[in-house]
Amino acid sequence: MRGALGAGVSESVAAVRERMLAACARAGRAEDSVRLLAVTKFNPADAVAAAYAAGLRVFGENRVQEAEAKFSSLSGSVPGSELHLLGHLQSNKAKKAVAIFDCVQSVDSEGILAELARRAEEAGKVLDVLFELHTGEESKSGFPDADSLLRALERAADMAFVRPRGLMTMAPYTDDEARIRASFRACAAAFSAASSRFPSPGFDTLSMGMTNDFELAIEEGSTMIRVGTAIFGNRASA
Repeated sequence: MRGALGAGVSESVAAVRERMLAACARAGRAEDSVRLLAVTKFNPADAVAAAYAAGLRVFGENRVQEAEAKFSSLSGSVPGSELHLLGHLQSNKAKKAVAIFDCVQSVDSEGILAELARRAEEAGKVLDVLFELHTGEESKSGFPDADSLLRALERAADMAFVRPRGLMTMAPYTDDEARIRASFRACAAAFSAASSRFPSPGFDTLSMGMTNDFELAIEEGSTMIRVGTAIFGNRASA
C-alpha cells in the first residue's frame, strides 16, 4: 500500500510541477520563482512521507490539533521541512501553534498578531507570519482591506519575535476566471504596497493559488501555491 501511495503521489507531484512550469513560461517568469506547498490536511502521515520522498519540503495544515498529532509521528523523518498553518487561528491555540509551526499564513487581525508575538517571545522563537487579505466573497477570514493590513504590518515592525514574510489570500471558488484574477491582483497590489512601505529582503512570499486556480495565481505573481487535491486526491473533511 505504501509503495502504491508513494508512486501515486510522486506522479501527481510531477504533473503539478509540469503545470507550474507551463504557467511560469506563459508569465515569463523563472522556473524556480514559485514554491509548492503540499496541503496535507485530512491526509495521513504516510501521505506526508510520500510527498517528502517526492521532493516536497513545505507542508500546510488547517488545524493545530491535527498537525500536532500527524507531525509528531513524523518527528525526525522529514528533516529540512517546513510546516505552515493555513487555517484560521483562535487566540487560545496560539501557544501550541508557535510550538508546532514554522510559519502562520493566516494572521488576520492585530489581536492574533499580538498573541503570536507574545507566545513566540515566551518560547524564545522567531515565528514567520503571513498576513491574510480578504479578497474572495466566500472567505470570511482575512484583513478586510489593504489599509487595515498595512496598519498591522506597521505594528509588526516593532515586534521582535514575529517576522513578516508576505501576504496570503484565497480567491473565490468559481469558474469565473475574471473574478479569480481580480482577487489575485488585489492581493498582489497589496503585496507591492507593503513591500514599498516596509522594505525587507525577507518579505518575499505571496501565497496565492490552490488546486483549482494555481496556474492563474502564478500568472498573477504568486510565489507560493498551496496544493492538496491535485497531489493527494480527494479526502473526507472529517
